Amino acid sequence: MAAADAKPRLNVPPSMAAALRLDPQPPVGARRLAEAPRTPSPSSKSTTYSDRFIPCRSSSRLHNFALLDSPSKDDTPYSRLLRAELFGPDSPSPGAAASSPNTNTNLFRFKKDHSAATSPFAAAATDPHNDCTAGSGETAASPPRKVPKTPHKVLDAPSLQDDFYLNLVDWSSHNMLAVGLGTCVYLWSASNSKVTKLCDLGPRDTVCAVHWSREGSYLAIGTGLGDVQIWDTSRCKRIRNMGGHQTRAGVLAWSSCILSSGSRDKNILQHDIRVPSDYISKFSGHRSEVCGLKWSHDDRELASGGNDNQLLVWNQRSQQPLLRFTEHTAAVKAIAWSPHQQGLLASGGGTADRCIRFWNTANGNVLNSIDTGSQVCNLAWCKNVNEIVSTHGYSQNQIMVWKYPSMSKVATLTGHTMRVLYLASSPDGQTIVTGAGDETLRFWNIFPSVKTQTPVRDIGLWSFSRSHIR
Repeated sequence: MAAADAKPRLNVPPSMAAALRLDPQPPVGARRLAEAPRTPSPSSKSTTYSDRFIPCRSSSRLHNFALLDSPSKDDTPYSRLLRAELFGPDSPSPGAAASSPNTNTNLFRFKKDHSAATSPFAAAATDPHNDCTAGSGETAASPPRKVPKTPHKVLDAPSLQDDFYLNLVDWSSHNMLAVGLGTCVYLWSASNSKVTKLCDLGPRDTVCAVHWSREGSYLAIGTGLGDVQIWDTSRCKRIRNMGGHQTRAGVLAWSSCILSSGSRDKNILQHDIRVPSDYISKFSGHRSEVCGLKWSHDDRELASGGNDNQLLVWNQRSQQPLLRFTEHTAAVKAIAWSPHQQGLLASGGGTADRCIRFWNTANGNVLNSIDTGSQVCNLAWCKNVNEIVSTHGYSQNQIMVWKYPSMSKVATLTGHTMRVLYLASSPDGQTIVTGAGDETLRFWNIFPSVKTQTPVRDIGLWSFSRSHIR
């Protein structure tokens, strides 16, 4: 008997012993997954194998295709598209690693600011995911355009309030961002990242709303005490202070020479900056705080939303609303007029409503209603394509891009950890900035460009003498 630890032996006929030999060496560049018996060929002594092989990873590296870091000069649009699809939009171009290994691909780059302790904005984080060719739809070969899922820039915004009823961020036609932080208003240039402190309202007051004039040189500020101020941003000088509200003015809207302000006192005041009086008319139709206010693109109609769940439409000649929509079941802050179709108005409801509704103000009909699943905080229509972006609060804190009129989702973006309460669009219509109570501002490239941009309309807002402003 064999020893206990000896391997058992098989009784194999001698004629089959040779057939069960293992091949001593697998083919080069492959490894053997399983061994199978070989059968002698009747016509020759060659052997046929039925093994299955898996290619060796080292023999099929993607470097061999010159798509990653080969110093090839092939940088055609097709190669860039293929490289982006395989490795992501942040993959280096051919030869980039060899020529400039430390190149920073961020769209916005910051040098370290040693005065960051006194600056309200600091680069909190950036993402090199800013290859906008895939998101702009400019490549003819690409199917539906892709929207980058991460912001290309994130800025710290300390003391940015988490208050649904305020409007603290606006982007001017001169590419200047105005942000209300506590008692101060700061200006941030999107061209050179320069930060300017415009004003400090003092310890007894707070900033509740900021809104640029359409020609971009003057900023209106609504305060916690109910005042409406106008500032010349080129000189950092206040040129007008208008009263009339009993409590905070949380929303503003320009129309030619008329500045409209909505307040917690339930009223909407019309300020004509050509006359010395504080306001020329008062609209009283809401039963609670006015938190949404937008003029139509032709300046004929003013839409207002309130904490009374109502959406009202006014014009300059009437002291009573032309239309009163009561379908929303929560506060209406989010309002946007379509730049593509006259009389098309969109509105969004708060936590108990969560719907985006579309209205025809010519006949007062509701056109559509979409349940978004979250509190609707802001709406903005893209002027380059017929799409609309919405920002949300409870409970998803997301940003959603929709195609109109199908209302199919183009993209859903996340990143903010609190309600996305503030929204503004860049002058070229391609980028949006969002703000939240997490004290960050995030910049997203979500819309495609157009070959010819619509010039900013010169409305002659400040063509009169400065002596008229008191």
